[in-house]
Amino acid sequence: MCSSLLFIYLSLHASGHHFISRTEWIGEGFFQGWNWETEDDPTHGRVNYVSQAEARNKNLAYAHREKFVMRADDWSIVDPSARGRDSIRISSQNAYDEAIFVLDLEHMPAGCSTWPAFWTLSRAGPWPNGGEIDVIEGVNLNAHNQASLHTTPGCTMPPDQLRQPQTGTTSTMNCDTAVNYNSGCGVGFSDPDRSYTSYGDPFNRADGGYFAMYKARDSVMIWNWKRRGSVPHVIRNGAHRGQPVVPDASWGPPDANFPFNPDYCNYDQHFNAHQIVFDLTFCGDWAGNVWSTSGCGVGTCVDFVNNNPSAFAEAYWEINSLRVYTRQ
Repeated sequence: MCSSLLFIYLSLHASGHHFISRTEWIGEGFFQGWNWETEDDPTHGRVNYVSQAEARNKNLAYAHREKFVMRADDWSIVDPSARGRDSIRISSQNAYDEAIFVLDLEHMPAGCSTWPAFWTLSRAGPWPNGGEIDVIEGVNLNAHNQASLHTTPGCTMPPDQLRQPQTGTTSTMNCDTAVNYNSGCGVGFSDPDRSYTSYGDPFNRADGGYFAMYKARDSVMIWNWKRRGSVPHVIRNGAHRGQPVVPDASWGPPDANFPFNPDYCNYDQHFNAHQIVFDLTFCGDWAGNVWSTSGCGVGTCVDFVNNNPSAFAEAYWEINSLRVYTRQ
């Protein structure tokens, strides 16, 4: 799509949507404003989510300078009777309706059995009421990000979604969690630059990059930029206080584009204010179910998690910043 048409498209979709006020987390800031969840994993992973106090005591979460790290235990053999390998799941205490979320990510969890995700879901719930949006998600040795929406029945992408400007490839168009094994409305990132991909080890070897999500009543759009590429100034450096943040031609087409059409998916019926979630589980409903075709070797996913602590040396989030701009 030529830049002029893209600018018209983004201008129409962002019409009247000026995002100004900012919530920002950098370094030690991540130890405030987040819930450290310790309940059983709802996706049935081989994981033991720990509290903030335990995470800091075991050095599973720490901050230095302008970085925040959350990681899995990579030194312990897990007893078969235990809940699982120690890891972390946090959710923001605040929730955001129409907003732009910008993540500067240096490293994401990678490796066999891992299933990390950066996503949002309704604070009002209960899930899937109010919707879920997966910004970063993948399993095992995947190298390409998968973005998706998950909702209550009655939300599908319009037929012309396949012609919407995006660089990714639409895989599924029914967002209902009760169909297609809860695959949701999905878009796989295309990653045309072979020196960089949007997920896993290739992403990490390139020192990561940036993700942005635009969430509003007209659409959800998700972008990814490599760190050493052409990155919009407001994405790389953040906005000055009072500076409006609106997607424009400098952002390029989104990697994933989910337009809302009242005849197919009404935003107010399926989405509302969302909390932000980072988590890292192992095996479970996705990574475990595709284990035999993952290229991770023989045996079971659970046995791998229990008996191979050194395999989790790369299973960590290293975050430079997370900024949220809300609509004014």
